[in-house]
Amino acid sequence: MTLKEEFATRNFSIYGQWLGILSMILCFALGIANIFSFKVFIIIFSVITLCFSFVILFIEVPLLLRICPTSSTFDNAIRKISTNYMRAAAYGVMAVVVFLSCISHATSLIVPGIFLSLTGLCYVLAAVKGQAFVGSKTLGGAGVAQMIV
Repeated sequence: MTLKEEFATRNFSIYGQWLGILSMILCFALGIANIFSFKVFIIIFSVITLCFSFVILFIEVPLLLRICPTSSTFDNAIRKISTNYMRAAAYGVMAVVVFLSCISHATSLIVPGIFLSLTGLCYVLAAVKGQAFVGSKTLGGAGVAQMIV
């Protein structure tokens, strides 16, 4: 199935997965950009946002759990985030934490917060509509990880 065919299925979990990848890129880029702030509060949230980008990478690209040497505790924690409801909850928590960075003053970290919220919303819509989670084959879903082993 091509990327165009995946988007044509109107499955919100695929939209959520691709928005998750976009969120990961934004968390990484804007986390690094805000580290060079002179405010300790912003630096702490920048580091947290950077950590979120790596967590999202492992959530959305399941193939990496088989390739990268990670601890079994980390693998089990990531594998628990497999349903649409769990993914929505995880993205919701990440969005709230990133939005908390705006307590002192607004920074560009609000952009990853918005995209994390949109990603969580897509997963909520998929769960409410009863759509099963369908991983994008482009990102190592359905069948690609099994071919490696």
